[in-house]
Amino acid sequence: MVNSRLETQRQTIYHYWLNGVQSPKEIHKKTNIPYRTVFDNLKKLRDTGTIEHKKGNGRPTKVTQNIARAVGQKVRRNSAISTRQLASAVQKTQNISISHVAIWRHMKKKEYESSIPRATPMLTSRHIELRKAWAQAHLRDNWARTIFTDETAFDLFRNKVSRWHKSGKKLIRRLPKSRQKVMAWGGYFTKGKNTFILFHKHNGWAFLCKYIADISVASCSSNVW
Repeated sequence: MVNSRLETQRQTIYHYWLNGVQSPKEIHKKTNIPYRTVFDNLKKLRDTGTIEHKKGNGRPTKVTQNIARAVGQKVRRNSAISTRQLASAVQKTQNISISHVAIWRHMKKKEYESSIPRATPMLTSRHIELRKAWAQAHLRDNWARTIFTDETAFDLFRNKVSRWHKSGKKLIRRLPKSRQKVMAWGGYFTKGKNTFILFHKHNGWAFLCKYIADISVASCSSNVW
């Protein structure tokens, strides 16, 4: 990445050079650019005829092609993985010492960002239109033997899991659910509504399936269906 301040200084020195001012002291006085910076750039102009920054003269990156490939695979498998976890995984598989900062620089170089996904709407406009069309088509059906039910889950805490994604691409996945949540289930039919159930057990869905089966049998025996 080019340092904009240093690039501005080089262009200023080059401007004075083209206008016949080639003394380091004189350019330093006129621009207040550090004397050593002016001297080095003028020497580069005399030796090479250019002030362009020489590429490849910095410390080489530790992220080799093999490491970059391994990092990319792990991010694709788990977009919520942290740079510390990536560095630890690379050290184990590649047998090399690397810091999470080096991994972070590599991710930025590859135009990755880490942010919280946006929540998707519960229903899109297409979903709404399809539901309207279905309701119109079944308007005169006999609903005496039908129970409408639905279930949902409510997170107890706001999810703050950041995920990697390419810059400029919007994260439109549904926010990942946390384990700390409560689940709700309810339903209704032509003669009223059934019991509203709220539960938070890990085996709650198994309990709910058994409850639905029980009320189905009870409904059949009481001629509700």
